[in-house]
Amino acid sequence: MKICFYTPFKSLFHAHPSGDLVTATGIFNYLDQRGHQVIPVSDLRCRWIYWKPWLWPKLLQETRRVVRQYSRNGMDLWLTYHSYYKAPDLLGPSVSKKMKIPYVIFQGIYSTKKRRDWKTRPGFYLNKNSLGAARHIFTNKKVDLLNIKRLVPENRITYIAPGLIPDDFSFEAEARVDLRRMLDVGNEPVVFTAAMFRPDVKTEGLTWVIRACGELYRRGYLLWLVIAGEGKEKDKLNQLAEEHLPKRVRFVGKVPRNEMCRYYSAADVFVFPGIRESLGMVFLEAQSCGLPVVAFENAGVPEAVQNGNTGFLVPMYALEDFVQAIERLLTNKDLRRGMGEHARAYVRKYHDLNKNYRKLEIVLQKIQRQSI
Repeated sequence: MKICFYTPFKSLFHAHPSGDLVTATGIFNYLDQRGHQVIPVSDLRCRWIYWKPWLWPKLLQETRRVVRQYSRNGMDLWLTYHSYYKAPDLLGPSVSKKMKIPYVIFQGIYSTKKRRDWKTRPGFYLNKNSLGAARHIFTNKKVDLLNIKRLVPENRITYIAPGLIPDDFSFEAEARVDLRRMLDVGNEPVVFTAAMFRPDVKTEGLTWVIRACGELYRRGYLLWLVIAGEGKEKDKLNQLAEEHLPKRVRFVGKVPRNEMCRYYSAADVFVFPGIRESLGMVFLEAQSCGLPVVAFENAGVPEAVQNGNTGFLVPMYALEDFVQAIERLLTNKDLRRGMGEHARAYVRKYHDLNKNYRKLEIVLQKIQRQSI
């Protein structure tokens, strides 16, 4: 297949990582490796574009350019990754119609509460139009599946569980020894967490991890906290770490995704609340490397972590429950190892990208055949 691929929220080659960018790249790479010609047709960013009138001429220009450039290339379909109220796909529906090819969305989100606020109402209706124009919608979140069914017939929707390539995230015994030596943590238990230091729920989540580990330290538990990430809130987090866990926190900076498995391997538990996290690829990555997880039971986290089997999910903002869940794993090696083994097997059974995206490929090929 020859596929027009588009990501309205940010370019596929954007410098700043995110879970959505990881998923978009995973889809692109899978289809490309399967022999399909996948072309990123535009870097137009639609995030809040309806409140940015200076970008509207750019939208018109891109529409004309893409139609002119690709209409003679025999493209088979248009695949957009992620259309929602903040970044509705305003390019795909019009271009695919002009090119007379099927329009498909992976991860379309339909949230009716966004029409109540004047700030998000335009985005809600623009996104609703995009969802309604789609020949088919894929989703990797069960809550989104339920919401989209309110707008689109069920036969035009497919759920595909999120995934990664397990071989890219496997336990590395040698890395564990080398990194623990480099980090100078000895044989004491290591809690690992990772997020960008943005002034939002990411930093809020890291704050919870630091405070919970600090509480355990005050109760007499010797542990180390390793934090991967960087951003504007670094000084604030450094100060908080020194206050709650003096000399026991290691900030390792931004770690490339292809090196994250080394840090997972060096740790004993992965802890991150995942406040309002749509899914959280880090939870799948950590589990694939054999780490049990501690997080809040909210949003998309339960779709990535099996509570009581691959980790512990506690009620939102329940500090004592959060602390006790970490404590149970740090003090019980057998429990920690057992959950880690379950986590590794769980990812390979349910969240193997190559298995899950084969379903995506089959549906796309069916759509292509029906459009000929």
